[in-house]
Amino acid sequence: MEALGDILVLPFFGQGHLFPCIELCKLLSSYNYKLILVIPSHLSSSIPSSLHHNHSLVEVLEIPASNTPLPTPTPTPPPELGAAPPPPPDVPEEEGSLPGSGHGHGPRPNNQNHQELGKGIESFINVRYKNSGQTRPLCVVIDVMMSWSKELFKKMEIPTVSFFTSGACSAAMEYAAWKARVDDMKPGETRLLPGLPESMALSNLDIKRRAHRPPSRFHGGEKPGSHGPGRLPGGMDFRPRGPPGGMNFRPRGPGGPPGGMNFGPPGPGQPPKWLEEADGSTALLINTCDDLEHPFLNYISSEIGKSVLGVGPLLPDKYWKSVESSSVLRDDESRSNKKSNYTEDEVVQWLDSKPSKSVIYVSFGSEVGPTLEEYAELAEALGEMNQPFIWVIQPGSGTHGPPPGFFGGQPGSAKDEGYYPHGLQEKVGERGLIIKGWAPQLLILSHPSTGGFLSHCGWNSTVEAFGLGVPILAWPIRGDQFYDAKLVVSHLKVGHMVSIGGDFSEVVKKDDIMQQVEKLMGDEEVHNRAIGLGHIFGNGYPSTSMASLKAFLELITQ
Repeated sequence: MEALGDILVLPFFGQGHLFPCIELCKLLSSYNYKLILVIPSHLSSSIPSSLHHNHSLVEVLEIPASNTPLPTPTPTPPPELGAAPPPPPDVPEEEGSLPGSGHGHGPRPNNQNHQELGKGIESFINVRYKNSGQTRPLCVVIDVMMSWSKELFKKMEIPTVSFFTSGACSAAMEYAAWKARVDDMKPGETRLLPGLPESMALSNLDIKRRAHRPPSRFHGGEKPGSHGPGRLPGGMDFRPRGPPGGMNFRPRGPGGPPGGMNFGPPGPGQPPKWLEEADGSTALLINTCDDLEHPFLNYISSEIGKSVLGVGPLLPDKYWKSVESSSVLRDDESRSNKKSNYTEDEVVQWLDSKPSKSVIYVSFGSEVGPTLEEYAELAEALGEMNQPFIWVIQPGSGTHGPPPGFFGGQPGSAKDEGYYPHGLQEKVGERGLIIKGWAPQLLILSHPSTGGFLSHCGWNSTVEAFGLGVPILAWPIRGDQFYDAKLVVSHLKVGHMVSIGGDFSEVVKKDDIMQQVEKLMGDEEVHNRAIGLGHIFGNGYPSTSMASLKAFLELITQ
């Protein structure tokens, strides 16, 4: 049977963005639509082989990328106290830039990565549709962190739909905090957010977070003027933009992110970046479901006057089968290109040796993490407490900015691999399992020995824990994660904050970690609520999200 129409999907870099887009493609293709996933070639190794074999209506379009690696950072002494930062270099705009690429806080026109991708997309559209006379795509679903491409698709008369890989709560909270002007809150004050649940009222502590303005980490060997504030070497703009909370890579040691770039959200009470990112879109798709975030989806829709559809959680098929059958999930085939010091069988063997609900699982994902000082505090806490634990340490932990190889090119050298708790494994013996690199997270969360998850509250990890009934000890790192953590602790009440009192304006200390791990693991009410929340997903992919997918398809075919 011939496909009913073509839909393009344009993800942002990183697994937390790519994998939900892959799942969205699979779901939409089941309605007999042709889905074309557009990626730069350096992401091709992250595409599971099962996508090609099992989903004939999903096409992966690889656009050749230059794969220019980032320069090696060199240590830089901090500026003198009170000294003004150097002025940003003047970067001239280049001719022949993509439409709109120099607009607002989006990428600058000398952004080689985006230019290559944009030219490849335009060439594909011209060959596949314009020159052949084939009906042009019904729409393009754009990860909001790729909103620089909106003008390109507008020029080609292809409607755009904005896609949030994060949840609805963070988007709604940013918008409501802006309207409520929470930036002028006083110590001890709590402010209700009209239109949102009372449980999400913001206190002064909620918006009191550490500010970081580090000096540049990239010095020497870089052409003067080739990168400025918010831009990677080569001109790639990485100033705050994209989904709620933006990309806030907190500095994690001496120095700062490339070119002084600010991986941060707007400050509390400032206009949310996603308003501009989603401007001009036909609708908004959000990686959540109505059963989980109904008040937040409704709030966003009523405020912006557009269709806002919860089409998630966008998780692998194996996840839903595990939730339905309450079985341990073996996910070795669902993640490709993985490197680890333990096999899945070894992880299962270790978990099988531990009592039910006794293991605290510690993981901060692949893109963000605590500071070096906080990693040391965490290592001390895990070493001194009696709780069995699994700790996943990613390459580059405790260092700055995106992980090695994030934008293509080669991963960093051994000296750039980041923090590792040397001596901890020997100290704790069989009580702990320290995994370096990739970990089978879905397997660990679905195992009956796992009783808690110390997490940064990235959205994918959070909803994985929800569905598997695992309570969360929240250690948010960047903007949207603070709102996800508040959803977990204050609204759904399926976890606690790692910082006693929820104050993240100071370094998280060993004593807090030990006390809060003990509190989480022993809290029967929280455990029971987490199990109850998991029942939302008991029948697999939510029926409300299925209805939203159908509503979306009706919208774009009108």
